Amino acid sequence: MQSQIAFFLSIAFSLIAWGIVAARYFWPELRVRQRTEALRPLLIFHSFRFVGLAFLVPGVVSPDLPSSFAHAAAYGDLIAAILALMSLMSLPSAAGIAIAWIFNVWGTADLFNAFYQANHAGLMPGQLGATYFIPTFIVPLLLITHGLGFRILLQHQSEPVTNKIRQTA
Repeated sequence: MQSQIAFFLSIAFSLIAWGIVAARYFWPELRVRQRTEALRPLLIFHSFRFVGLAFLVPGVVSPDLPSSFAHAAAYGDLIAAILALMSLMSLPSAAGIAIAWIFNVWGTADLFNAFYQANHAGLMPGQLGATYFIPTFIVPLLLITHGLGFRILLQHQSEPVTNKIRQTA
């Protein structure tokens, strides 16, 4: 039971810490960029989601890791990485924005599905082995950057927010 508490506390503190970093450093930089330029660093970051394939590597994870969780998390992340790269290659076109929407919806749903699958399968933190850092360190940042991605996509503009303010003043 103590390992479960440590696991959830790690996720909670990581969400808080990454939230502070995003609010203090990421968002101030992204909000002054045009939409496609603001999306690029987020998409580049998510192109590394192939790391989730580590859930399938024997010896990296426990042999007791529920396969329903491992396969859903690994292949969901791989699809998210492919969508991120497809969007990057297609930007700044309308197709690139559309793929960014698909990526952001898929990627967010994939993360929530992984949490559901882990809970449903009764996953114990020790079964994650060396991949323990993925849900406790990387996933909170992925969730926060998806939030930033939605915010950028919902702005429906191609100019940075601050330029519009300056033009009206």
